[in-house]
Amino acid sequence: MIAIKRKIMEIAGALVYPTISLTPEITKEHFLGKWVLVTGASHGIGRALSEKLISAGANVFLIARSEEDLHHLSAKAKQMGSCAEYCAIDLRDREKLELLCQKLRETLPRLDYFFCNAGKSIHRKINDAQDRLHDYDRTMDLNYRSLVALSLAILPALKASKGHIIYSSSVSTLYPMAPGWSAYHSSKSAANTWCETANSEFAPLDICVQIAYLPLVHTAMSDVNEQYQHLPAYTPADAANILLKLAIRKNKSYKPWWAKLSAPIAHIFAPIIQLYYKRLP
Repeated sequence: MIAIKRKIMEIAGALVYPTISLTPEITKEHFLGKWVLVTGASHGIGRALSEKLISAGANVFLIARSEEDLHHLSAKAKQMGSCAEYCAIDLRDREKLELLCQKLRETLPRLDYFFCNAGKSIHRKINDAQDRLHDYDRTMDLNYRSLVALSLAILPALKASKGHIIYSSSVSTLYPMAPGWSAYHSSKSAANTWCETANSEFAPLDICVQIAYLPLVHTAMSDVNEQYQHLPAYTPADAANILLKLAIRKNKSYKPWWAKLSAPIAHIFAPIIQLYYKRLP
């Protein structure tokens, strides 16, 4: 019986999380010699994305908190003959973020791709956050405000190269909002709205703004939640391939196939779902 259950889980996982293939040759064809900015570059999805871009011969500007990891990635890029810059920073620090924005204005005359991948997740019910307003400040600063600040700073560089902004969002924002995620969903939804607006306004500038509504990815951030640790999910390398393929194909967004089908239905039945949420402890 246990073996049967495992097999069913494997099949279900393969259906929900189909293989995301992208050959190094195709990646190199599209990103060789391009200037790419990546946030959250030292760990998880951002690390996998940065390594793929470096292997493809892209010129990179890497942003994250871990200077040691950024230095290693930058050195690897330079060894391969590419240009590489990095900045070790906590993007929630507004003063340091402003200095970084000024540096980007001066350093990047052209930019082909901006992968905004840095993010913070937090699960806490509102009633348990009465003395934790900083939860909302920190989550909003990283998931939303840093996206806007960096995008405004690099806008001239994106104009010059008719570039792309690719934002890593969450598939959960496509569904009725679940309890416990008010800070996270508020910040991601705000970023989604900004990206959709920017895509309309930037169209005359030939700048494309894209949103990746990513499903569960096993990273150090997501696996803090014990409920997620044993669920089927993508690897950081899979998620990186999703982001790269989205940038290559120039679609407005990426959504898992099952989200395209189920999200509209979920909103139709939102009143019933909300009743269920109200019964949760």
